[in-house]
Amino acid sequence: MPDSAPILESVLTCPACGHRTGNVMPTDCCQWFYECPTCKVLLKPKPGDCCVYCSYGSVPCPPVQSGDGCCG
Repeated sequence: MPDSAPILESVLTCPACGHRTGNVMPTDCCQWFYECPTCKVLLKPKPGDCCVYCSYGSVPCPPVQSGDGCCG
């Protein structure tokens, strides 16, 4: 997928309450935290993932999609 433009929209699903929220992902960094608007649980990446989109999103973050790997 490195030759194609990354998908910028992802749907985050809260593991605590199941609420789904559509978001536009940042293209130049990873998002490490996200507060669920419904239950207020603070989402953090799962071990081995670089951001909340890679852990709970419908698509991984743009840096991972483009083959650049984690933001570190």
